[in-house]
Amino acid sequence: MRHRLIVPGAMVAASLLLAVPASAAEPSPGAPGVGDPYYPDYGNGGYDVSHYDLRLRYQPKTDELNGTATLLATAKQDLSRFNLDFALDVSEVRVNGEKARFATTGAHELRITPAQPLAKGEKATVVVRYSGTPSKVEVSGFTSWLRTEDGGVAANEPEAAWWWFPSNDHPSDKASYDVSVAVPDGTQAISNGTLQSKRSEAGWTRWNWRSRAPQATYLATLAVGRFDITTSETASGLPVINAYSKDLGEHAGAARASVERTAEITEWLQGYFGTYPFDAMGGYVPNTDTTYALETQTRPFYSPDDFADGSNTSVVVHEMAHQWYGDSVSLKGWKDIWINEGFAAYAQWLWSEDQGEGTARELADYAYASRPADDDFWKVKPGDPGPDNQFHSAVYDRGAMALQALREKIGDKDFFALLKGWPQQHEGGNADVGDFVAYAEKVSGEPLAELFDTWLFQPAKPPASTAGLKAKAAPEQPESWKKIHTADHPHH
Repeated sequence: MRHRLIVPGAMVAASLLLAVPASAAEPSPGAPGVGDPYYPDYGNGGYDVSHYDLRLRYQPKTDELNGTATLLATAKQDLSRFNLDFALDVSEVRVNGEKARFATTGAHELRITPAQPLAKGEKATVVVRYSGTPSKVEVSGFTSWLRTEDGGVAANEPEAAWWWFPSNDHPSDKASYDVSVAVPDGTQAISNGTLQSKRSEAGWTRWNWRSRAPQATYLATLAVGRFDITTSETASGLPVINAYSKDLGEHAGAARASVERTAEITEWLQGYFGTYPFDAMGGYVPNTDTTYALETQTRPFYSPDDFADGSNTSVVVHEMAHQWYGDSVSLKGWKDIWINEGFAAYAQWLWSEDQGEGTARELADYAYASRPADDDFWKVKPGDPGPDNQFHSAVYDRGAMALQALREKIGDKDFFALLKGWPQQHEGGNADVGDFVAYAEKVSGEPLAELFDTWLFQPAKPPASTAGLKAKAAPEQPESWKKIHTADHPHH
């Protein structure tokens, strides 16, 4: 309840006006983007989301999606209106229970004006009711919704959320999730985290998934189709849920032989990166015609093509390494993609070493020698590759070489302490390349700015001496090389 204060005398009234604090300034709109230099209109300003509750109904035959999204958000400023990133049709928006005005602007902006402005620090409940056919919706000429013969899949990077739920679509705003999806009986709905419950009624089955740990929007996934689902538990009691489309054909055996080793590979990765940061794990392989894999949190997406040449544990290593590097510790901005991909690629080198298929040093030697100094590969800067080169092979290969150079410089003891300490230092949060450089200097006690500048930021082939690499010899291709490049080089 608001009280009106009446004070006699113009002088007193004027003094009160002068005393109004700056925080009582007129509410203003939140920015339509977070200002990421790679994607200025991705994400939004003015608020943070702490939780998404998505209640969906999907019909595979027609690709029709109906949903109600409830977002729990906190205003970061006195907020007159704010945006969500979304591309489907919206029928109603409510903020704190009251109907709000809304309009679509730009390529993927839902602009919301609440009935009452939000005060800085105020917690708000935002409800959006919507519908659409995701595969028919294009933004800037493409769709991130993957249509399959028996359903659809949301899995892509740097954006996928716009096609199935409204969000603050930037990795800097992470949240927990509840995803509840009703699909026709005989069809399965796969998402992140733990399966809380499943129940059938009137020909429809509702699958209820929960992701408790902070999760970036592009790491949220949904797959609807006809899957064979396997379940087990790790030695520590974590649920392992894997899913395979029933029509994978000749790829089915290799896919299962690889993805079913997820728990074993994750246990192995813990030796390098520390305790697994989430409460579930697994993977899924829908029958898409894509050629990439993606580290969707707790349950990576794999393309059938990843297993076209047989079993490939290297791709599982790459995506599960991302659970620490990229998922638990997420990038602050998209220019920091090396924090994700360089480390996941290096994990494959460590796996190769463990499997006797080529050491990390041998892989670095081969990667270095296989590209001459005038190759355009060396013009890409892994520490800031630019949006057009965000998933360039240099971010992976040169990014992993940078880590081998660091290992040679500071020695195995500090290097492996660094690999394990970094995810613990920033668990559940965000970090950038500069943060990693500072942490590496702290752990090793050595100045490393020049080394990182040479390997991550100079558009030229670094001298071999900076990483102890072989400059003249033409090393033999390590046995693991082709598998590694099948795994991570068809990009998102």
